[in-house]
Order: sequence, then C-alpha cells, then structure tokens
Amino acid sequence: MPSEPKHIIHLSAECYPVAKVGGLGDVLGSLPKYLQRAGLRTWVVMPWYNKPFVQQREFEQVYTGSFQQGSRPLEVQVYKEKEDVLGFGLYLIKIPGLLDREEPYGYTDESEQFMAFQHAFLHWITETGITPDVVHCHDHHTGLIPFLMYHCERFADLRHVPTVGTVHNGQYQGWMDWNKAILLPPFDTWKWGLLDWSGVINPLGALIKCCSVFTTVSEGYLDELMTQANGLERLFAMERAKGVGIVNGIDTTIWDPAGDAMLPYHYRIANVQSGKRKNKEFLSKAYGLDPEKPLLAFIGRFAGEKGADLLPEIIENLLDDAAVYLTIMVLGSGNPQVQASIAYLAERYPGKLGAYIGYQEELSHRIYAAADFLLMPSRVEPCGLNQLYSMRYGTIPVVRSTGGLKDTVSDIDVQNGYGITFLDANTADAAEAIRRALSLYADNQRMQQLRKHIMKLDFSWDKSAAKYMEIYQNITNKL
Repeated sequence: MPSEPKHIIHLSAECYPVAKVGGLGDVLGSLPKYLQRAGLRTWVVMPWYNKPFVQQREFEQVYTGSFQQGSRPLEVQVYKEKEDVLGFGLYLIKIPGLLDREEPYGYTDESEQFMAFQHAFLHWITETGITPDVVHCHDHHTGLIPFLMYHCERFADLRHVPTVGTVHNGQYQGWMDWNKAILLPPFDTWKWGLLDWSGVINPLGALIKCCSVFTTVSEGYLDELMTQANGLERLFAMERAKGVGIVNGIDTTIWDPAGDAMLPYHYRIANVQSGKRKNKEFLSKAYGLDPEKPLLAFIGRFAGEKGADLLPEIIENLLDDAAVYLTIMVLGSGNPQVQASIAYLAERYPGKLGAYIGYQEELSHRIYAAADFLLMPSRVEPCGLNQLYSMRYGTIPVVRSTGGLKDTVSDIDVQNGYGITFLDANTADAAEAIRRALSLYADNQRMQQLRKHIMKLDFSWDKSAAKYMEIYQNITNKL
C-alpha cells in the first residue's frame, strides 16, 4: 500500500489572506500550497486574528485545553478552516486576551503573545498525539519551538522530530529579558545558553542554534547575515554549515496579469504594451496623473530598511527638475514623518505625484499593472517580492543591489540583463538609476523587448518548493 504523504507543519505569525503585514504573509500563503500540490500533507498553524477572512469562513473547533504560562492560567481553542480553501490545512490558535486580536503586532505584551502561541501549539499536538514529520518555523515569533521540543520534558515525545527555521528578516529577533524565562514551560536549565545572546533571551538566535536546518529567503541574504544581522553576525557565521539560501517564489495563479481579478484590464506577453497602457490610463485617471508620461511606482512599508526615508527627497528632486518627464505613484505606510512628507508632496505636485497612505491589496495589483518602473531603494532586502511581482506584470524594477534584489535583478548593462540596479542606498544613486530608466523608456523597442523578457522569467514557487522538499527529505531520510 502507498505510504501516507509526509506531514509538514508550518508555524507563522502571518499567512495571506488571513493576516498579512509583509512578505512573510505572502510566503505562508503560497509555499504550503505548492508543497501540498507536490504530495506533502501541509498545515499552517497561526494565531487567531479578528480579521475578515476569519469572520467570513467556516471553522470547526478541533481542540480545547488549558495550560499555565508562569502563574497565569490560559485557555486554548484550536480551529480548523473546514474547506481547505487556501490549498492546505489552516489551523488557528485562540487564547482569550492574547491570541484574539485585530492585528499581528504592535502590542506591549508581544513577548507573552508569541510565547503563548508556541506553548499552546506544542501543548495541543502532544496532548492529541499529532506527530508531524517536520516542524517548519518562520521568523522569531516561532523561534523558541525547536528549543522547547528538544529540551522540555513535557514535549519529549517530539524530540525525534526535525525542525526547519526560516529567516525572513534577521533584523527582528524578539529579544526579551531573562525575567520572562519564568513564562516558559519547565526546561533543562543546563541548556539556558541556547536561549541566550548578549545577556537576553533571543528567540531568533535560539531558532538558529536549535533547528535542524535553517534557511534564508535568498542566497545573497544568507551571505549578508554574516556581516549584517543586528548583532547575530557571529552566530550566523558559526552555524553557516546548516544554512541554505532559497529565493522566495510567487504564486503565479494569483499574480497573473492575464487573469488577475483585481485588474480593470487583462493582458498577456503578446499584448503587454497595449494592456499596460489601458491600466495606466485607468490608474492615472483615478489619481489625476498624465498617462502619456512614464510612471514610476513605490509600494511598501515606510521603513528605514526599505529606504523609504529617501523617498521624499528623491521625489522632490525629480519633480523640481523641469527636464524630468515622469509621474510617480506611491502606496505605503509606516514612519509618520515619511507619511506626512509624501502627503505634503502629493498636494504640492498635483498631476505629477499620486499617493495612497495605507495599504490596499487591490491597488497594489493595479499599480504593478500600470507602472513602467518600480523603485526599491532598500537598505536591507532579504528576498523582496515586489520586484518579482513587478516583473510578472511587465514592470521593470529599479533596485538597490542587495540581498534578494541582487539575486533576482540583473542590470541592463550586463549581458542578458533586464533591470536597473544601483549600489548605495542614497538619493543620488537612486536618482541616477531613475534617469537611466527614463532613457530606457525613450527607447521604445528595447523597452518592449525587456517587458516581454521579464514576463517570461520563472519566479514561481515550483522551483523553490522543490528545494524545500529536498531539505525535508535530507533531515527525515523518509521522503
């Protein structure tokens, strides 16, 4: 008889469309689906959030229980989405007062929030006898799981289960003072050093130390973590032998200009020029822009790591130059100062700059379809998905060459290059790259050739999922 598909459980704070703040949510909404299609039994387990998806779907309660977190008794319910509409098993852990909130992040008790999530997960699966073949942990929010599995007597039944840890962004590590250790389930205190880094409990550091294999979301980012990891550089260098860089993919069934339900006009490679033109006209009308001009876009969080603080000066310098022929569209939120500056500039340059402060999924799709160029002046970019989305829609990326951007975008000045890159995250280099983009736009024949070329590039999850399956096979010796 054929064996059962191997069981992989992904643990994450985000999963699109349940709850998404950034690329982590996109990855967890896509990778498990591709693994399930490839024959693995795949679950995603995440906190319960009071979000539209949760309110609109039907869930069944599959577990109820309780445990102590320090001196605090916690009640736990686990819910499963009944129809597997995402293409994999989705489980939500609800704890009144901790895991029943509107948003994933931003609360003063975030350490207790994610510690309870991890404790509840292990309590649930050990009480019910669920034994996965691999537990796959994503970022610091789930970083304590391997330590708890391997060094807590309560979870001894899981000590043989291999774990994978994926670093989506090494800048965020979940630091907490050692006085929080009392909230952990009883563990082998001789192993306290596995939790510690520089005198505090560091969940991301614990993940790297304790997991069977760790991955990063691009090959280039794995190398960069040796020199730029917010204090964990030495740890990543020490553990390099069990690290693997795998570039994120995109879900090409969702991100497809030929069938994207969020677009007013669909198009394919054969009619990319006319299709993008119609979408640009639609977006330009909504924001009072001139569709005759090239359109440069920025989509993302207004955060220092994204280089968003450079945006106001870049925009001002470009739009103050009468010789520069372009319009700009910005979609994002975050740093209040950047938000205020972008809003002010949108009023100052009507007809030249359109802005939406916040995030709207539908608008992001429409911008990718309408824009000629996408700007990503990132200081840190572990993988980057925006440049992959943009290329799928025939929009040429203008990116700082770092991390995953360096792995996925090659400059037009090198053989077979298809994007525009620059070296340093500053306004001068970014502005020069944008001027190069405008020169490219003036060469219509080359522009259209590049549009068609980038739309043919394969950044789907198929290749990346195969690499994760190889990792699972190597650490289980069963697949």
